[in-house]
Amino acid sequence: MRRGIAATALVASLALAATACGGSDSGDEADGPVTITWWDTSNATNEAPTYQALVKQFEAANKDIKVKYVNVPFDQAQVKFDTAAGSKGAPDVLRSEVGWTPAFAKKGFFAPLDGTEALAEQDKFQPSLIEQAKYEGKTYGVPFTTDTLAFVYNKALFKKAGVEAPKSWDDLKKAAATIKGKTGVDGYWGSTQAYYAQSFLYGEGTDTVDADAKKITVTSPEAKKAYGTWQGLFSGKGLHKADTTADAYAHIQDAFVNGKVASIVQGPWEITNFYKGSAFKDKSNLGIATVPAGSTGKAGAPTGGHNLSVYAGSDKAHQEASLKFVKFMTSAKAQETIALKNSTLPTREDAYTDKVKADPGIAGYQSVLSSAQPRPALPEYSSLWGPLDDELIKIAGGKESLDKGLGNAETAIAKLVPDFSK
Repeated sequence: MRRGIAATALVASLALAATACGGSDSGDEADGPVTITWWDTSNATNEAPTYQALVKQFEAANKDIKVKYVNVPFDQAQVKFDTAAGSKGAPDVLRSEVGWTPAFAKKGFFAPLDGTEALAEQDKFQPSLIEQAKYEGKTYGVPFTTDTLAFVYNKALFKKAGVEAPKSWDDLKKAAATIKGKTGVDGYWGSTQAYYAQSFLYGEGTDTVDADAKKITVTSPEAKKAYGTWQGLFSGKGLHKADTTADAYAHIQDAFVNGKVASIVQGPWEITNFYKGSAFKDKSNLGIATVPAGSTGKAGAPTGGHNLSVYAGSDKAHQEASLKFVKFMTSAKAQETIALKNSTLPTREDAYTDKVKADPGIAGYQSVLSSAQPRPALPEYSSLWGPLDDELIKIAGGKESLDKGLGNAETAIAKLVPDFSK
């Protein structure tokens, strides 16, 4: 067996003799179907059944290929794949979070897909999502699901208060106070997590780092202004105080879906759960708008989602089978099915059929995708939120000043990107 081969051109790797066993370790029988392994990192309860059903459809249409489906918890998958790809036992196909894609490509764990069957319909996908699957000019994943953050609100509460979805963070402060005064419910509850705070940076025209200039910008004047605005939304009339507990995410979500807070910032992965709450039994009560803008007038949120990537260490037969599987799972028909069943956002425009857009949650999030900001093709980028998660919760809880917290984050980030200047 050979594992962890360099991710040189896939065409070349397919030309190799089948001297290595696939990442599935399936023990394929001679002249029998090829068995590939797919690690799916989706929610095992809400999303996985849809993918398992599609696997069966694929197998029915491709009698010479079997798919060993494995659901791996999202919070464990990155480390598990990194370990497996560096030794043995890696899957042939991985549902890779967009931030993992360049990181694994840099290590040589993913095969480039340019010119292959998997990307035969590349022009059907949103260009920004294809760009986000690239590393050093080559494409290492096919966009599978996408998401971004949006300002989500309770239309009934906003109407009762006589306010509209805010265009800026200053507008939100005023709206929250009005909602509190007229309904008795807090108008907004913010998150202390760095991913959710990213929109404030975009609103000031900055980011955690400037990848092109190789410079850490988390303590720049623009960034400090952004985080100052973020911090200011935890106090004031109608603004819920920061929740610094381990269950903060669940608390915020529960309060929103049950009408105990009028608005939050959230992603489309919660659409299904929105509808389970008492406030949104009538789906049309769910309001979705672009996140408010900062002082520059700019509004935007990070682009998230997942790609399907092929393991570079699999042999010719397994890679060929994997390419067919990836093409099937990212086809317009499969994307439509996934959207209808899981309420997730398709990555290709031709999958936004009338049936898909009939879901107000999907239609609403589709309308804000144009303001989503692609992540830079920096392998370490996703890891940069870690230091900020550690510091922002202290800042929001009043245990640390903004300057000290951002300074600590800068020091930690410098260790992750040692070739970047401050």
